[in-house]
Amino acid sequence: MTILSRTEIAPAGGVALWRQIADAIRLDIIGGKLESGDKLAGELSLAERFGVNRHTVRRALAVLEEEGVLRAEHGRGTFVAEARRLSYPIGRRTRFSEGLAGQVRQRSSQLLSSKIERATARLAEALAVQVGTRLIRQETVSFADGRPLARASGWFPETRFAGFDTAYVETGSVTAALRRYGIEDYSRGSTRISARHATTEEAQALKLAPGAVVLVSDAVDLDAEGVPIHAMLTRFPADRMELVV
Repeated sequence: MTILSRTEIAPAGGVALWRQIADAIRLDIIGGKLESGDKLAGELSLAERFGVNRHTVRRALAVLEEEGVLRAEHGRGTFVAEARRLSYPIGRRTRFSEGLAGQVRQRSSQLLSSKIERATARLAEALAVQVGTRLIRQETVSFADGRPLARASGWFPETRFAGFDTAYVETGSVTAALRRYGIEDYSRGSTRISARHATTEEAQALKLAPGAVVLVSDAVDLDAEGVPIHAMLTRFPADRMELVV
């Protein structure tokens, strides 16, 4: 059993105490303080550690068990179910399939929706187009060995990539679809990474429990001439992925 030092938590910014406890345990796993198979301290010990009642601890553990981070064994206690995270490199040439090569057996993606929308000021700047330019917006989920690992929103200028949704469905990847438009290779122009709690929709798409933390990558890809071709906002489950820059 792994016993960790006392952690003080308090209501802050409207974040429930049980969610703060769940986040603290997630960070213990992410930071290597807890590993796969480790047994957590009992509810009473955890309640003392966080300065809360056992009901609050029980709710935090239930959420993490639902998410698959922990597993409860009757009569034995609660254990870390899976501490290993996949590493996803972020660099000049960032590809989902290549980045996970050697770590998973099977990769796939699913197109959730595709529609035309007008470029906002932020997207216009990212894609070097005029505000109001027609963009193809795609919503996708990517999987590795059947587990959802990325929920992405992507934007492509319609004048250059008309019918991109069909190409994506037929090829199964952004890289392969871009080849149909004469783009044999492309590079990453910029990436901004942050972290936050998943929204309800993200939690459902990624099969996460309420309150789970996602890593958010806000990025732009460029063609060989340095022209922006793709802006994307990708959310990764922090318990399953680490982004390596």
